[in-house]
Amino acid sequence: MPHHGNEEEHGSSEDRRDAEQRANEPQKPIIHDNRKVDPETGKARHPDQESHPDQESADSGDALSQVEDILNSAEVPAAESVAQGADQAEAEELKNDLRRLQAEYVNYRKRVERDRAVAGEMAVIGVLNSLLPVLDDVDAARQHGDLSDGPFAAIAAKLENAVKTYGLVRIDETGVEFDPTIHEALIQQPGADVEIDTVSQVLRSGYKSGDRVLRAAQVIVAVPA
Repeated sequence: MPHHGNEEEHGSSEDRRDAEQRANEPQKPIIHDNRKVDPETGKARHPDQESHPDQESADSGDALSQVEDILNSAEVPAAESVAQGADQAEAEELKNDLRRLQAEYVNYRKRVERDRAVAGEMAVIGVLNSLLPVLDDVDAARQHGDLSDGPFAAIAAKLENAVKTYGLVRIDETGVEFDPTIHEALIQQPGADVEIDTVSQVLRSGYKSGDRVLRAAQVIVAVPA
């Protein structure tokens, strides 16, 4: 059957009508299935495992998640394999390393405690040494009768009691055997009633703290005639 007019114009008019008809048709809504369980298989879905370029780029910059991935992917031998002797040598080596580490820690703790105690003792000794000249002045004032009574006598007594609480011991005994570790002999004189070297007089008191002699006592020694 012959057509009236140009075939191209006839075809283009039909295309326009089809396009207008499709445009006038209502668009169907797009439904996204966000259910976590697949209704057909009944298995759990893992949307986090799908590839998301933005999420992958963010995770790549997260060092903590990278470390967690490495730890999670590391294979740890089961306890049964170690118990059965599969890695006995490695397990024994790890135990020895732990024992050595524990011993080193115990020694380190003891050394720290010892150093702390020595540092505290040296601090106390330093303070006591600085107070020895003051105690000498107190002794001199007492020998001259200036501390028989009054406020200064009370202050001197408080000072002497305070240093005693820190372990300061006076070396001022007479009639005892001369000991070169705690006595300094300034004068020797014959003694009629002595059989060994004996301290007859203390010229300046000595002091010690515990087993440490802070200052030897200056004494006069009576020697056998």
